[in-house]
Amino acid sequence: MTVVRQDAWNQEEDVLLAEVVLHHIREGSTQLAAFEEVGEKLSRTSAACGFRWNSLIRKRYESAIAIAKRQRKERSKGKSTSEESNDHMVDQAAKQEDYRVAKEKVLSLDDVIVFLKNFKSSEERRSDQEMIKLRNQVEELKSQNAQYQTHLQKLNHEYKLVCEDYKALIEIMDRARKIVGTEEESGSLMFQVEGLQKLEK
Repeated sequence: MTVVRQDAWNQEEDVLLAEVVLHHIREGSTQLAAFEEVGEKLSRTSAACGFRWNSLIRKRYESAIAIAKRQRKERSKGKSTSEESNDHMVDQAAKQEDYRVAKEKVLSLDDVIVFLKNFKSSEERRSDQEMIKLRNQVEELKSQNAQYQTHLQKLNHEYKLVCEDYKALIEIMDRARKIVGTEEESGSLMFQVEGLQKLEK
């Protein structure tokens, strides 16, 4: 039973898939047989090989496919064409396709510019989001500060009232002490005067 792989295809596997499929086309075999053969070699399912071929690889090897089909046609008609020269033509076409694919993978200046523009816009979006977040934090802190200021003013007002009440209480106590002091002095004088009067008698 073939092992099902979930990893990505590499270039060597793509080339092997193309070579096997082209060989089967030249020999007059089916693509399904080619997919099964590649699946066994790469430990992949034939469905995965078929999907890879039809979705991506086939477009790269259109000229090689045309040559392989022509070879199959000539072989079926019984024409005497040298198999080696045909294989050589297919190999050349495959190499040209590989070169074209490799060339397409090289980044152009336009690709770099597009990448940098996208990067700049993503950075700007990120900085805008951070700016919005910071503004929200500032607004929240301003709101908290206003609440604290209101509370502080209330406490200051209450403290001022307490101080005024305390001062008034101290004044009342001072007056009461003075009144008590004068009453005691006048009481002792009265006692002294009465005592002298008794002595005189």
